[in-house]
Amino acid sequence: MDESLVTPADAGFRMPAAWAPHAATLMAWPCRVGLWGELLDRAKAEYAAVARAVARFEPVLMACPPGSRSEVVDHCGATAWGIEAFEVPIDDSWARDSGPVFVVDGAGRVAAVQFRFNAWGDRWHPHADDALLPERVAHHLGMRLFRAPMVLEGGAVEADGEGTLLTTEQCLLNPNRNPTMTRAEIEDTLRAYLGVTAVVWLPFGQETDAGPEGTDGHVDGVAAFTAPGRVLLEVRASPDSPEYRSGRANLAALAVASDAQGRPFAITTFDPGPAPRVSYANHYLVNGGVIVPVGGDAEIDALALRTIARAHPGREVVGVPATVIDAGGGGPHCITQPIPAGPPALPVGDSERRRD
Repeated sequence: MDESLVTPADAGFRMPAAWAPHAATLMAWPCRVGLWGELLDRAKAEYAAVARAVARFEPVLMACPPGSRSEVVDHCGATAWGIEAFEVPIDDSWARDSGPVFVVDGAGRVAAVQFRFNAWGDRWHPHADDALLPERVAHHLGMRLFRAPMVLEGGAVEADGEGTLLTTEQCLLNPNRNPTMTRAEIEDTLRAYLGVTAVVWLPFGQETDAGPEGTDGHVDGVAAFTAPGRVLLEVRASPDSPEYRSGRANLAALAVASDAQGRPFAITTFDPGPAPRVSYANHYLVNGGVIVPVGGDAEIDALALRTIARAHPGREVVGVPATVIDAGGGGPHCITQPIPAGPPALPVGDSERRRD
């Protein structure tokens, strides 16, 4: 069989849940001056703080532009903290979106999936190196790589590890991603390349101060699986919030949906207030912990940390200041990509031949 035609689902791979064990976390160092401007140094400080928080629980692989390893070490204390600076050409620093999506098979082997990357609807240039990041990471890890025939960012999807994928119509159906694909074709591709059986659509993702233009409404800014059949969903209580209507619409859609096992969802709603400085839903699970963005409002930060702690019992909850990351368009979840625990599935095919 032509290996280029084999999909992860064909080969028995699936996208694991966020709470599955990690071997490490992939990140990418802030470097796009056109995005950060005068906030670049502060962005580096916040990324380094997230990396150090993650490294308390598991290793970090930090992709960084060639020649910048010493800067990463200076900011992160890389050697002491178990953070490996991996020099590779990159354009931007959102590893969740430009990096590979990792999948696992029944034997626990790990492979990478490379979706096409067009910088959030062809908004940012250049982005050619970010589009190549998945194959470069897979090569660095000695891992099999599947190439998917559609544009997708990792922040646009959430998986429960049991066959359910959560996403938004606002993002995946935007014609700036896959204008020639129907909704059914998008679903089929997600099933084939992420090994899921049920795709659950929310109407909306996260809004920003200027609207959803940053990501066109990624799901990871408003919702997260906390266990199979359980979802934490941001829903504003005040009609004055710009996200009031979208949150209510998402709640209504999720309330009548079911997961891949046929279960209705148990929904925990959280109201971060009318104008939060961070997206608390954009938290990141690590081995034994949860990295949560905090915005400096002591009362709402404390409420968010308690809510997330209850949603993830038994995990240490670590709050990390992330207002600059939020200003750039994301949070800890957006800048991290979990590398699942397990041996790498060895490369095969014309361009990636099986190792002896």
